[in-house]
Amino acid sequence: MTTMTTIRIFIVMMCVTGLSPVAFAQSPAPPRITPSDAKNHSGETVTVCGKVVDTKISKYGLPGHGKPINFDLDQPEPHPVFFFVTFGSQDGGPEEAVAAYQGKRVCVTGKITIIRMGPYIMAADRSQIKLQAEDK
Repeated sequence: MTTMTTIRIFIVMMCVTGLSPVAFAQSPAPPRITPSDAKNHSGETVTVCGKVVDTKISKYGLPGHGKPINFDLDQPEPHPVFFFVTFGSQDGGPEEAVAAYQGKRVCVTGKITIIRMGPYIMAADRSQIKLQAEDK
């Protein structure tokens, strides 16, 4: 091998080795907050954990998604402190989603938006919602 080829290989290897941590780095997990603290995190991506205490199925559906369902965490209407919105499965409809989360502890991850009814996360993708183990 010529000296120039060896230098080129060395430079490529240095670049690959130096950039590997950047390529394989994972973004940190969003901060975990309580439902009552959600009002202080508008526009932020966070994980909110609490107990589903109330649900409300919308009267009207959205094409391709079905009817949206509001899930209140920790405090029900008329004064909810936080809620998330998701959709039922195509097969089970909204009742399937209600059965999956009603009365259970969940963590939902997403961007907090604040409207008149309070802070919420739109969890159109159900993978944003994780069931928590029940306290014993």
